[in-house]
Amino acid sequence: MNRITVVVPEVISRIAPEIYGHFSEHIGGVFYGGLRVGKDSDIPNIKGFRADAVEMLRKLRPPVLRWPGGCFAETYAWRDGIGDVRPVRKNWWYPHDGRLETNEVGTHEFIDLCEAIGAKPYLAVNVTSATPMDARDWMDYCLSPRGSTTLSLEREKNGRAEPFDIPYWGVGNENWGGGGNMTADFYASEYRRFATVMDNVSRAPKPDGRGVTLIAGGANGTDYAWTRGLSSSLAASGAPAGGMSFHYYTGTKYSCFDMSRDAWNSMIDRAAGIEEAVIRHYAIIRGYGLDRKMPRPLVIDEWGCWYPGGSGPSAGANLFEQQSTVRDAVITALTLNIFNRHADKIMMANVAQICNNLHCMLLIDGGKCVATPSYHVFDMYKEHQGANSLRVLTDCDYGARLSVSASEKDGGRILLTVANLSPETDAEARLDLLGVGGYGVESAYVLCSGDPADCNTAEHPDRVSPRKAEAAAGKPLFFPKASVTAVTLRTE
Repeated sequence: MNRITVVVPEVISRIAPEIYGHFSEHIGGVFYGGLRVGKDSDIPNIKGFRADAVEMLRKLRPPVLRWPGGCFAETYAWRDGIGDVRPVRKNWWYPHDGRLETNEVGTHEFIDLCEAIGAKPYLAVNVTSATPMDARDWMDYCLSPRGSTTLSLEREKNGRAEPFDIPYWGVGNENWGGGGNMTADFYASEYRRFATVMDNVSRAPKPDGRGVTLIAGGANGTDYAWTRGLSSSLAASGAPAGGMSFHYYTGTKYSCFDMSRDAWNSMIDRAAGIEEAVIRHYAIIRGYGLDRKMPRPLVIDEWGCWYPGGSGPSAGANLFEQQSTVRDAVITALTLNIFNRHADKIMMANVAQICNNLHCMLLIDGGKCVATPSYHVFDMYKEHQGANSLRVLTDCDYGARLSVSASEKDGGRILLTVANLSPETDAEARLDLLGVGGYGVESAYVLCSGDPADCNTAEHPDRVSPRKAEAAAGKPLFFPKASVTAVTLRTE
């Protein structure tokens, strides 16, 4: 029989809540036609954002939300998004089809959204088409104490006297691609310019002692040469950096509804590959001694499944919008289990994206706000946030494939999360907890469906949702095929 062993005395690291972060960009229906309806809308809203979406996101306890991109950030002028009169611009993603950026959602509106859902803001700074002084001014506008600078007075005039709490600032986005098509050496030089100026203003005294973390723009997936080049430059220059990002998408030529063996294995294997990427990127950073300045250096600030477009409710009208199936929930669980097991290496991760786009939490469908299966996994896993990641050993029979993680907090409460990666075979596993006298089961929930291609829609919003599962101490745990299970245990 399959066996899962949790080594309770062996703590890997505290799981940074920010590992359960999210990403929002000015693309498709994320904001316009999605989260944003405006303050005068007949749709109930909180400062212009859909009240139902805000409530659903708040339930996840999102620790951080990244904005305004993505590639959109690399042509974004922050001043376009403040004040009463805002210019209409070309959106980076729509140079030819006539869709324009109204800048209705700018810095203040984004902070309103973050405060409404309880998330800390993470801003991505334009490195491709702006200057270090632009970045410095944006930080001055956002962070300077009330009445201390001309830009803080402008912020007050625009409705916010006290400074914003923005702890994370990303220096560029995908600078190996849409963010300037740079080489690692060129970006490293640009990063040093920007970070020097940004660090100078971020270190200015703040009355509440809040700090700022600068995050360097890292690699595309498994481009380890980029990480080596950037790490070498940071180590040699001593440029300030609190973390280094990389992006990892589980992309495929297959439709999100294609559950053939080839399509399933392609997606699962690619998703599982993020573990090797985490290990190798971290090893390179550590090899240059940067772990002494960045104890948990990795920021996976974009991750998720990426299918051919057109499968979402807008039928292709919203760029990159896609449906979310049971398989995407399984991949969500697999990925979060990997992050939990490597909590000693990861500062933050941001699933892409939050609404009406790629690996999203919500779909606005026919005026209704629908939770995706991936949303439910984040809900099932949220108690991992801030808990201590425990060492977990798995011994699986031939053909069984289980992804597992476990964490402990609140004096003996353990959350065990398991994904059955097989679309064809149910599995059972014996559970052993080493280092404790015994345990009891407080609760157990499972997310699954009769067809791994099942999804939630406006007509059937709860087709794929968690339900109570049978679990008892001393008895094998049962994991249906293509499922996600969360079991809360209490040690004795």
